[in-house]
Amino acid sequence: MRTRAADAGDARRPAARAGGGLILAGLALALAGAISTQAAAAPAARVLAFDQCADQYVLGLAPRSAIVGLSTRADDADSRLRHLATGLPRFRVDLETALSRRPEVVVRYWGGDPRLVAALERRGVRVVTIDEAGDFDGVRANIRKVAAALGQTARGEALVAHMDARLARSAGAWRGETALYLTPGGVTAGPGALVHAVLTAAGLRNAETRPGFQTASLEALALDPPRRVVLGFFDSLQAAGDAWGPGRHRVLKRVAAERAVASIPSRYLGCPDWGAAEAVELLAAKAPR
Repeated sequence: MRTRAADAGDARRPAARAGGGLILAGLALALAGAISTQAAAAPAARVLAFDQCADQYVLGLAPRSAIVGLSTRADDADSRLRHLATGLPRFRVDLETALSRRPEVVVRYWGGDPRLVAALERRGVRVVTIDEAGDFDGVRANIRKVAAALGQTARGEALVAHMDARLARSAGAWRGETALYLTPGGVTAGPGALVHAVLTAAGLRNAETRPGFQTASLEALALDPPRRVVLGFFDSLQAAGDAWGPGRHRVLKRVAAERAVASIPSRYLGCPDWGAAEAVELLAAKAPR
């Protein structure tokens, strides 16, 4: 779920990368004081995450001491922040378990049905739902929404600043070359999908012009294969593909094997969060020099 400049431009690139690193370090230092002040001002809200995407937001924004529970998928291989989940309790979603943890805030993306959400809200628990994000503005809005609910606005702004610094360092790396995004199941994505924003942020022009997620045409792949392909989710169980789906077809397998310029791990694409900026950085690093 990206041809380089002339030699003179290439010569400047190492310095630009170093400058990007200094920017990230400077942002972290500048915001550390604000975070400390905020943390000292009031105790952090007790927070419970309902699903794997909520786990990323809670682990990324909440003080460890305030996390009363994560989902059972918090330490799965495709959980980007699984290293932060070590030692924290993990639970299946149900009302009894949720109430036993005495959360003040519950964060969810897809976890928890409407009845469970309503029951928690009746008992005074604030339920924050992460929205779909089709671009990085949507990710910024999600970060700020969850951060505000947790009383961690400074942490939220720090995450936004780090994400934007990654995007700035990676911008235009592929200089407008065209690529097609492709999953093991034969799915591609056009405008309105976050992965489209990932491609364009790295300087690629998306070969798929239909909006949202679409099934790639095997005929088009066979007769006019894209020059470049960006793979997504090929590290996950999805890579096996549907036994009767396009992902098992020899045409898709050949195009993926012969035309791929990058393979983005599922941990960067599965949730509408700042991991998408890490996917942009990965793509930019694969651009020809």
